[in-house]
Amino acid sequence: MKSDIRVCAAWKSEHDRPVYTLGDTCPECGHEAVNSAPAPFSPEDSYGEYRRSLKRRRRE
Repeated sequence: MKSDIRVCAAWKSEHDRPVYTLGDTCPECGHEAVNSAPAPFSPEDSYGEYRRSLKRRRRE
């Protein structure tokens, strides 16, 4: 399920903070706004093994 909240796609280069909106474009700079929700969880995640091992290394 996608979120209705969007964030400016160019916020890192155009703004000093993320700019959120409900529209298709950024209200401050006019760039495209993209979905701000994280990717959904998938048990068949091909990179899950690497992410979990990285978490284990950071905990040590």
